[in-house]
Amino acid sequence: MAIIHKTTMSPGKLELLAAWLPAQPWYLPTGRPPALARAGGFRLDDPEGEVGIEFMVVTDTSGEEPTAYHVPLTYRGAPLAGAEAALVGTTEHGVLGRRWVYDGPHDPVLPAQLLALFHGRAVPQAQSLSDTPDPTVTARYDGPDPAVADADADAVARGGADALTVTRVLGDAAPATGSLGEVTAGWTGPDGTAHRGVFASLAAR
Repeated sequence: MAIIHKTTMSPGKLELLAAWLPAQPWYLPTGRPPALARAGGFRLDDPEGEVGIEFMVVTDTSGEEPTAYHVPLTYRGAPLAGAEAALVGTTEHGVLGRRWVYDGPHDPVLPAQLLALFHGRAVPQAQSLSDTPDPTVTARYDGPDPAVADADADAVARGGADALTVTRVLGDAAPATGSLGEVTAGWTGPDGTAHRGVFASLAAR
């Protein structure tokens, strides 16, 4: 069970993301620096208790219309070997000290736990509260028996027997036809409007 510390991070998550997002191929440029605000998300626990796992939603209001981005992040107490290209940045945590923040889909711990969520072996947790399940996050899986769950890290990171896709630009879209499953969650727009959409999906290879 991850403990959520009420403390400071320097630089903060939004500062890190504002510098990192424009370089991502899925970012929708506005011609201005990103103007980011937290909009929602949830967490999953690392069974080993070493890596923080957060599925964060931020809205960018620098354009004519706000855009909601889903940014899965992992937080580590030491660099992840071979993941230099996935590093979002480093930050000083008021309790835990220096933390290395990674683009989560490239950290094998996050895809493994996301697959566990699909397969009913992980419980989504509230984003800002310790030991508090978030029942608004739902997972559907209609595929075959997920024997891939305990596969090696490289296989898990590729989605194992199924293709795992993380949604980056969120919308109120319905699940794709023919998908084996989806993780669905909500977020809040800058005007306070509630939204809900697919954060991740599985499809047969």
